[in-house]
Amino acid sequence: MQQPSIPKGTRDFSPEEMAKRNYIFDTIKRVFQLFGFRQIETPAIENLSTLMGKYGEEGDKLLFKILNSGDFAGSVDAAEWNAQNSNKITTKIAEKGLRYDLTVPFARFVVQNRDKITFPFKRYQIQPVWRADRPQKGRYREFYQCDVDVVGSDSLQNELELIQIVDEVYRRLKINVILKINNRKILSGIAEIVGETERITDITVAIDKMDKIGLENVNKELFEKGISTEAIGKIQPILNLSGTNHEKLNQLKTILASSEIGLKGVEELETIFNLCDSVQVQTKVELDLTLARGLNYYTGAIFEVKALDVEIGSITGGGRYDNLTGVFGMPGVSGVGISFGADRIYDVLNQLNLYPETSEEQTQILFVSFGEKELAFCLPWAKELRKLGINVEIYPEPAKMKKQMSYADSKKIPFVAIVGETEMNESKVMLKDMKSGEQKLLGLDDVYKSLTLKEE
Repeated sequence: MQQPSIPKGTRDFSPEEMAKRNYIFDTIKRVFQLFGFRQIETPAIENLSTLMGKYGEEGDKLLFKILNSGDFAGSVDAAEWNAQNSNKITTKIAEKGLRYDLTVPFARFVVQNRDKITFPFKRYQIQPVWRADRPQKGRYREFYQCDVDVVGSDSLQNELELIQIVDEVYRRLKINVILKINNRKILSGIAEIVGETERITDITVAIDKMDKIGLENVNKELFEKGISTEAIGKIQPILNLSGTNHEKLNQLKTILASSEIGLKGVEELETIFNLCDSVQVQTKVELDLTLARGLNYYTGAIFEVKALDVEIGSITGGGRYDNLTGVFGMPGVSGVGISFGADRIYDVLNQLNLYPETSEEQTQILFVSFGEKELAFCLPWAKELRKLGINVEIYPEPAKMKKQMSYADSKKIPFVAIVGETEMNESKVMLKDMKSGEQKLLGLDDVYKSLTLKEE
């Protein structure tokens, strides 16, 4: 008989793993709420017309498409099947797909609900997304994104808030990170001053690989893409800029003196750095001119966050986009957002073992079960403790003490309540601390105090 399995690039999560993941989600959600963001959800399935063409050619290939229900093949004639043009056939047999990210569905939501929402609209969304990618370390076909965006405001105060959110989330999770920042306008300015305005995408895709393949290979890729040797030469001093953020910006003012858009980008970043200084952001924020990210919709600041103590890709990223809703017929709405990669954060916390010792989901006390009389005694106690917010279990059937203690051990339950004739006569329980082995005969109030003291 064949063993059941799950698709490559997907994962099951045990109760222990889910407690860890919920710790991440709850931490991120709480910080989002601190800054006035409110939660929405969108369907896992979107119309392909919503998704296609928004992620570039490569992104379109990674969309999971869903076959139409019923006789999906009925609308395709034999000649079309034989022609083997999969793109053409797909439009006839699949109208829907699984969402690739949360940003495009969010843009669709804003346009569809424009009369009901108040701008600036601050939303967060924590849901899974799907990509038909090749699974590898840190890259999955199904993974969660935790997105936070504000649309309908051009203010750079929004960029500051996102940086503060990054700062607070990673402080709470105890992960050391660096936040890299750049500006799309600066990249456009660079392309302009080297005389390759039309080749902005080729230039940025190449320099975005700098930390992976090094300067020499970036230059080689630029040359292979048809960028002139003269232009490549002009790019070199820009890629080799050094010094503090403000020193780099001052050098850029000279380099980009003839580019209006480039200088606008420098001015925006200068404002963001000054705002960060004014609120004393603790996380290191560094100007990185090689940072380009997927440039399909970014128009201003772009962010990327990397963990300093673990080898893994970026764990948070995002930026400013000026016309994302334009693709749905609502132009001129500027927005800025970032996405926390929950699965990568989970992998980082696992590697560094940074989870709290106890989780809110953990059972705090187990009542052992010896028979019907004992059960009748334990039930009201369990009810009272649950009312007080304590997670309580009663073992479901009378069993040997050793078996019940093993159960408590395997679930890492810190306290066990033992009830026999003596305890029932005194209206108390024998509370056993599973770590120290210490036992005390206690009434309900003292049991509650012991459990809450242990938490602190």
